[in-house]
Amino acid sequence: MKGRGVVAAGHPGTAEAAVAVLQAGGNAFDAVVAAQFAGCVAEPVLASLGGGGFMVGYRAGGPSMAYDFFVQTPRGRAPVEDLDFRPVHADFGTQQQAFHIGYGTVATPGLVKGLFEIHADLCTMPIAELMQPAIELARTGTTMNRFQEYMFGVVAPIVLHTPEARAIFESREQPGKTLRAGERLRMEVLADTLDALAHEGADLFYRGEIASAIDMASRAHHGHIRRADLEGYRVERRRPLQHGFGGAVLHITPPPSSGGLLITFALAVLEGLELAGMQPDSADWLDLLAQVMRATEGARFESLAADGCHLEPQRLLDPRLVARYRREIESRSAAPHGTTHISVIDAAGNVAALSVSNGEGCGHVVPGSGIMLNNMLGESDLNPRGFHRWAPNERLTSMMAPALLFLPERRGVVATGSGGSNRIRSAILQVLLNLLVFRQPLEDAVAAPRIHYDSGLLSIEGGFAQATVAELAARYPEHRVWDGLNLFFGGAHTAAFDGRAFAGAGDPRREGVAVVV
Repeated sequence: MKGRGVVAAGHPGTAEAAVAVLQAGGNAFDAVVAAQFAGCVAEPVLASLGGGGFMVGYRAGGPSMAYDFFVQTPRGRAPVEDLDFRPVHADFGTQQQAFHIGYGTVATPGLVKGLFEIHADLCTMPIAELMQPAIELARTGTTMNRFQEYMFGVVAPIVLHTPEARAIFESREQPGKTLRAGERLRMEVLADTLDALAHEGADLFYRGEIASAIDMASRAHHGHIRRADLEGYRVERRRPLQHGFGGAVLHITPPPSSGGLLITFALAVLEGLELAGMQPDSADWLDLLAQVMRATEGARFESLAADGCHLEPQRLLDPRLVARYRREIESRSAAPHGTTHISVIDAAGNVAALSVSNGEGCGHVVPGSGIMLNNMLGESDLNPRGFHRWAPNERLTSMMAPALLFLPERRGVVATGSGGSNRIRSAILQVLLNLLVFRQPLEDAVAAPRIHYDSGLLSIEGGFAQATVAELAARYPEHRVWDGLNLFFGGAHTAAFDGRAFAGAGDPRREGVAVVV
């Protein structure tokens, strides 16, 4: 017997919710919905009911589908001079990164409506049953591990920004610090909110008491979002972007999300290059990969629409543009915000890849809800024209790119995706190439060290041979070598079925877990 399925996620509490649902006879979509609600409790730095995301899914015997429930810009702007919009610095230990928080950074959340509509379309179990693991987890609490302690420490200025946030995330053992490893994170107010949502539905968030609380808090704290933004929010159902490579077919998040397009462009460039004989840990292969990343970065800006925010697919995937960048690579000398992902496959052949983000959180908890809202309007990656210049009532773009890979042999399938801001596209690309070009086993394909090229800087993850690193350093004077695997390079939690058996790989960079049921 091949079993009931496989789950890969970013925390044991998240994965356990999905496992319980599969064991109870639920399908992959039941499991991913249950897991995501639980993830908002188990992974609160990376996921929140106040954020948004995407799912690419396949229902056995039908076409693949993409659900876009990412955040939407508000319908109107509050005066900039009055905005609650302030900078903070997240400390990753090895480097710092500036973010902005406050109600002036909040975009209209889509996660709650997205999960409820996925449930209505695709699930088989009652929503109250799917939300029960999250409710229990919020009431009983989770024990903090070292990775969570580190993540909370990175965003300490955000999660300790207000008294309401400190009441949830401040250490009881070391006041003034975030929760330490071994302490319990309990979210009893959030448990009550989840319980109310389970019985009253998404309208509680978008038209009821929670909507009123968000509206009142945003007005009081000089934010943009209003009740009308919540009432008008819509989940978008789209056709996934499809692209063949190496005999497999990739189904990935379509526009207006940009991550799927950029990964598709990179594959299109690579498929015309000579890859035979390449080794995954060689300087020549990593140099070629860095060149493709640089080409993708250049093509991204060349293909921006007139609004300067969204990519135009017909321009980015124009064969002439792909060929031009491929020629540039061939002619070059070889010398010279909080995001998490869940992948689920079940025994019936249903597949779900779901990525969500809350940015880093806005620092405020909606009164009476336990929900920290997103700070997407304060993310520089999502505001390429500059802050406060977004178009009203428009879906924001994102690097999130949940993906399904349909393999030619034995009708196999892989579900993957990643967190990691602008490193999402390079993380997913390298997992796909490790599987398709180098035929690595799933766990090896996910755990193998990665590189990332961005804005002239080559980041090299620890784990490559010293000679390889030395060669890359000589070719790329602007480089940085990291010690060991690091969450900077993403978190590609991946599930697979090869036609005979299930397999899964939680990304070790983010303490990911995988469970075959």
